[in-house]
Amino acid sequence: MPSFVIVEKCDGCKALDKTACQYICPNDLMVLNAESKKAFNQEPDQCWECYNCVKICPQQAIEVRHYADIMPLGSSTYPMRGSDSIMWTIKFRDQKTTKRFKFPIRTTPEGSIDIMKGKSAPNLADIKKSGLYTGPARKE
Repeated sequence: MPSFVIVEKCDGCKALDKTACQYICPNDLMVLNAESKKAFNQEPDQCWECYNCVKICPQQAIEVRHYADIMPLGSSTYPMRGSDSIMWTIKFRDQKTTKRFKFPIRTTPEGSIDIMKGKSAPNLADIKKSGLYTGPARKE
């Protein structure tokens, strides 16, 4: 099932030029309604159900309802994003059973990775050589 926005919770990320869900959606499905300042999924049929928009929404205003064979009607799945992990809360159809799972989202401190470590500056003369810039050095 595609993602959808709970309009009562959505604040349009305070009406910035781009909402968090617009920024993160790999299929460019999320848009901001100029009049209501609320986000919405413009093409639900194209949604991959990747949960990126659900996880990044600061207001927890986006949901993805599962297919009945995975999550029977009446159940829900909510992620709560922290700085180092995501806590998933699964509420079962009986509304009494709740399960929580915590998964890390980082293995290193934010901003600590040096992407150019051990690599020389790119050289235009090397553009026609085979191999990848980030791959192992080739012996020629």
